[in-house]
Amino acid sequence: MPRGPLWRAALTVSAALAAAVLVAAPASAQQPAPIGRYVAMGDSYTAGPLVPIQTGKPVGCLRSTNNYPALVAKGLAVTTAQDVSCSGATTADLAGPQRTGLGTNAAQLDALGPDVSLVTLGIGGNDIGFVSIIADCATRSPLRPGGAACRDHFTSTGADELAARVDATAPKIAAALAEITERAPQARVLLVGYPALLPDTGPGCFPVVPFSAGDVDYLRGVEKKLNAMLAEQAAAAGADYVDTYTPSIGHDMCAAHGTRWVEGLIPTSPAAPAHPNAAGMRGMADAVLGALAPSSNVA
Repeated sequence: MPRGPLWRAALTVSAALAAAVLVAAPASAQQPAPIGRYVAMGDSYTAGPLVPIQTGKPVGCLRSTNNYPALVAKGLAVTTAQDVSCSGATTADLAGPQRTGLGTNAAQLDALGPDVSLVTLGIGGNDIGFVSIIADCATRSPLRPGGAACRDHFTSTGADELAARVDATAPKIAAALAEITERAPQARVLLVGYPALLPDTGPGCFPVVPFSAGDVDYLRGVEKKLNAMLAEQAAAAGADYVDTYTPSIGHDMCAAHGTRWVEGLIPTSPAAPAHPNAAGMRGMADAVLGALAPSSNVA
């Protein structure tokens, strides 16, 4: 077949297109590397109690197949994902077994190893007594709806007891992050904060959420202090802090059904009281994925 000027021109165009493909190829290499083994650790805000579908062993940890670790694993090229989070966990339960009403969860740190490339940790709320604080304030605050009975209780000695609990938890978080780094030296570590339980501004929604305006302001400040401490400890340890509070503003316990990410004391969607529902878990997963790759999200 004759190979005249037209054939040579076509060959030149084809060569140019091939070169363009080769030049563009490195762009794909800039995408996040696949995650080899992902381990998720944490408390109930990680596990997702009562969010469908509950799974895992032991049953008492109340893990959900739609908690944020599960959604993060789906959103990434994860080879192996292991969720060892457990409802009620404190920092002590990272290094030692945790007994639940339905079985014992092994020390969460035991899931780590040199082959782990991603770790998420959400912990600290139970160290300051999250459940007892909510229960105590829900009892005290309605007795003085125009005051701040809960705040007054925790500051009755002249010092802020809850602020002191946050400060006392800081070295425990630091120790946990150090242990994670030692056991999984190749892993990227993300410390995940807590979403907004109460409105970021304003008096709240008494009596639907039974905290007076003064106590809403106080409790909001306690959560912000807790998250700030977590961010500080992450930075000190060379880990990444995942802010779930900011994206959850407007999705707190006072938000309308269908808008809220955190259920009230009487849930209207499947979730434990004062805990993230399925939408909240999606929002938290998006925050984690955003920290790993800004273009990632949960479908």
